[in-house]
Amino acid sequence: MADSDREALLRAEYLSQTARIRWHDLQTWYARGSVVAVAGDLNLVEVAVQLGLDNRPQFEQWISSGDVVPVTDAQALAWYEANPELWAVVAPPWVLVQQRADASG
Repeated sequence: MADSDREALLRAEYLSQTARIRWHDLQTWYARGSVVAVAGDLNLVEVAVQLGLDNRPQFEQWISSGDVVPVTDAQALAWYEANPELWAVVAPPWVLVQQRADASG
């Protein structure tokens, strides 16, 4: 499979799997250390695609800029108390989450 075909397939798959979910429903994955926060100005599906493609240079850039980071205990507590609706997509072994202005809290 050509790289462009794989990228298109991943993009379609992650786009179809992206959904809104309340933070309380993500507790099991957070407890496993599998939840990663994605900055609101990034395209959540694109981040998942780049993860699926193992694009390390892009991820290193996002991590160093703080745009893609593991959810901290402080963030998890704040989200637990507020139980906001987040955008999420599963990109094994990770669950990528994003709090966006268009997601109700």
